[in-house]
Amino acid sequence: MKIRDTSLLDCKIIEPAVFPDARGKFVVVFDNYAFTAALPFQKPFITTNESTSSYGVLRGLHMQKGDAGQAKLVRCVQGRILDVAVDFRPGSPTYLKHFTLELSGDNHKQLLVPRGFLHGFSVLSETAIVNYQIDNTYQPDMELGLRYDDPQLAIDWQLPEEDMILSEKDEKLGFLK
Repeated sequence: MKIRDTSLLDCKIIEPAVFPDARGKFVVVFDNYAFTAALPFQKPFITTNESTSSYGVLRGLHMQKGDAGQAKLVRCVQGRILDVAVDFRPGSPTYLKHFTLELSGDNHKQLLVPRGFLHGFSVLSETAIVNYQIDNTYQPDMELGLRYDDPQLAIDWQLPEEDMILSEKDEKLGFLK
């Protein structure tokens, strides 16, 4: 497993070990021992969620606030997504900056999105299956969201506007100003 820094403080790219051969490939998706040795500050993951989406679906931007904050380890099992993390921690040197990374079933990369970050993704392939581990329980009353098209963030979701499919909840999210 390789762990690389991103342009955002504490946000990491995780590259699992991949062992291809004539039969296919074997991927060590998550090794808790190696992960915690490399990132001792990270709390253990307690829940694994999975979503299936079609091309154009945009999910986000979401987070849990306060003590309900959640770190996420995100991977795309099948298809391709653009994963987006936004540092929403006041006082952080990368506050309101964002980082994007294409995750796919082929590249096996994962993104560690720390607590205090907004998160979202757009589906770039016909379909995508996204799996993410979280380190805290979901508490609906502690949820916070921000519009995907907030002009202050200026995120390029790599989708034409007319192809974007949003949930009713995400369409109603507010802007920073």
